[in-house]
Amino acid sequence: GFAHARCWPAVGRMRAVQGRMMAALGRWVGEAAACGVTGFLEFPQIAVIAVRYASKKAGGSSKNLGGNSPGHRYGWKKGDGAFVRTGYILATQRLIRWYAGANVTMGRNKTLVALEDGTVRYTKEIYVPPPRSSESMKIISRLPKGAVLYKTFINVVPKKQEGYFKLVDML
Repeated sequence: GFAHARCWPAVGRMRAVQGRMMAALGRWVGEAAACGVTGFLEFPQIAVIAVRYASKKAGGSSKNLGGNSPGHRYGWKKGDGAFVRTGYILATQRLIRWYAGANVTMGRNKTLVALEDGTVRYTKEIYVPPPRSSESMKIISRLPKGAVLYKTFINVVPKKQEGYFKLVDML
């Protein structure tokens, strides 16, 4: 049984609900017998469908939140004629747009970095791919007759090292 006296009204309400349910079941069984249903588990042909409407408006999905990220800021960082020191980043790129020239190296993520202090120079050079390479098969076959391919190189022209070796001059 129940230990608390507070629970007795709840038990009474539960028993009243059970009684009403049993009465409804008895009426249903009686109606079923009147319809000619012989077995207890058989259902009458008339069915009532209860439709339940939503009590709250459905909320939309919020999974598409990834579009507000900033861009990667790819591109050239030092223009033609700019003075750079060793280690300066000259250009960042996703695909290879600029190639490493003199005194420039290309990092793992295709970043071009200066190897010496000096002035930046951009140069364009004619590019002729090897005759039997896959690049020549793909690119050259699509070009019009007489077209020329160019590659852009970023170079660093080292500045003259004047006044750096004072100790050497003294010897």
